[in-house]
Amino acid sequence: MERSLTLPKESDREPLVVVVIGPTASGKTALALAIARRFAGEIVNCDSVAMYREFEIGTAKPTAAERAEIPHHLLDCVDPLADVTAGEYARQARQILREIVLRETPLDENIQRRHLPIVSGGTGLYLRALLEGLSPGPQRSEELRDKLRVRAVERGNEHLHRVLRRLDASAAERIHANDLPKVIRAIEVCLAARQPMTELWGQGREPLRGFRILRLGLSPEREALYARINQRATTMFDEGRFDEGRIDGGLIAETERLLQKYGDQARPLASLGYKQAVQFLRGDLDRASALSAAQQAHRNYAKRQITWFRREPDVQWLAGFGDDPDIQAEGITIVERETLS
Repeated sequence: MERSLTLPKESDREPLVVVVIGPTASGKTALALAIARRFAGEIVNCDSVAMYREFEIGTAKPTAAERAEIPHHLLDCVDPLADVTAGEYARQARQILREIVLRETPLDENIQRRHLPIVSGGTGLYLRALLEGLSPGPQRSEELRDKLRVRAVERGNEHLHRVLRRLDASAAERIHANDLPKVIRAIEVCLAARQPMTELWGQGREPLRGFRILRLGLSPEREALYARINQRATTMFDEGRFDEGRIDGGLIAETERLLQKYGDQARPLASLGYKQAVQFLRGDLDRASALSAAQQAHRNYAKRQITWFRREPDVQWLAGFGDDPDIQAEGITIVERETLS
């Protein structure tokens, strides 16, 4: 039986927003769904690649049934050829949070249950932009961006990443070399501002106001997490069937279809999993090597996420996976306690 999120005097308090964080494959979606079911929640995606339409298998998005059951926002909303900055994400997400908490579900004649926004995802910079704000950055320079893109084609993504490391080592630590749009933007900001981008972040920020923020972090045991990452990548690849040279189903087929439709310009094709599938399709890697590279890349990403999220303030850590019923019960208890405090 659902319990009320709202007490009679709740209207006098700032509304609550729950933030579910953790490394890839830790079960953030499962925990967010469990909380949403209990507290009339709506989920706001905070995964940059999951914002793109048509990218399904490699993003491990919620299923169609889960999306039909619980309202989801900022999911499947961006054209594959478009770019979404952290600042743009934050502006959209903040508006959605305000809209969610204005919706109420009646429990009885005296009590209205306010809908609960639940932010869930693993893109640390987007979450920081949403909760803490980003300082106003320099205007975009398409001329500089074009030069940097050409440099990446000629000398590779790693070259640009080394340039960023010289300009801002902290930003280079947090941005993967394969995330070319973010590497280019970071270099652009450093050059235009004449200071490291991470220093600029701390200037003139406008944090999220009007909400109480509850951060729930998933922290499963590292070896178990890596095993799950490996298995998930295997499942994504194994869904494909290879009959008479035709690729049918799975991540590789999805990637082939997206390549045919958008070419190299679709930004998510440089993201984890898709990049290795592209390398397989082009003959740069055999299938076993592509799978192994995808597994390693996801493990490396999880390690960076763990480091990033450990810097988040006031996180209540849950020592397990988000699809574990005991972890879900623990998370729901924390949310319930927060609504009553």
